[in-house]
Amino acid sequence: MSATMKFTGKVVLVTGASRGIGAEIARAFAREGATVVVNYLSNAAAAQEVVAQCQAAGGDAWAVQADVGSHGAVRAMVDGIVLETGRLDVVVNNALRAYAFDPRRRTAFDSLQWQDYQQQFDGAVGAAFNVCHAALPHFKQRAQGCIVNIATNLVEHPVVPYHDYTTAKAALVAFSRNLAAELGPFGIRVNCVAPGLVYPTQASGATQESFRESLIAATPLRRIAQPEDVAGPVLFLASEWSGFMTGQVLFVDGGLVMR
Repeated sequence: MSATMKFTGKVVLVTGASRGIGAEIARAFAREGATVVVNYLSNAAAAQEVVAQCQAAGGDAWAVQADVGSHGAVRAMVDGIVLETGRLDVVVNNALRAYAFDPRRRTAFDSLQWQDYQQQFDGAVGAAFNVCHAALPHFKQRAQGCIVNIATNLVEHPVVPYHDYTTAKAALVAFSRNLAAELGPFGIRVNCVAPGLVYPTQASGATQESFRESLIAATPLRRIAQPEDVAGPVLFLASEWSGFMTGQVLFVDGGLVMR
């Protein structure tokens, strides 16, 4: 692999990294030599396990508990990272508010409250807002930095109408593009990765086999994504290989969405 792909000497913050996609992203950066900060909300044991896996993979790592929904907690976390390492290079906004991806038990529109949308908006856009707000002074100071936000392919292809979740993620895409437009002149890039169903993760555990099989049949690459499928495109968007890309959404769903 080219040296430009390596993240040796780079400091990467991954939010919601104690399990699932976030944990795999953290491990992938560690394998490329990064110092990885494993942010988590409540499961300290799981976060420490990811830290151990990152260290075994060849990167430095430590865990930081912070609720990304709290502006103060996020600022303290980011300032602590910069105090500890002297830098912050990449932020991956992966944390998501608890959501059950179960086509059988999804809430139909007429049963939803506006508060459901608001909670998902706070979880998707609010968290990214807090993290970006805290990271930007450090990025601007060094005239470089990279933000990767995790969206969903449902914004283009709502194969299951998870109204509140998908609407919030669509807002996250718009948030990211506005940020990309404003921060480009400062040498800061902002992009999104939009996975399809990723299985198995805690969030997708309830999706029944018949639904997964119909999704596989509709997917050109004839399988469902695993967490490692998402990690590669995240690393690409954080690397010099994508140095002239900003404001983009990479769909990682085996060709279900083509754009």
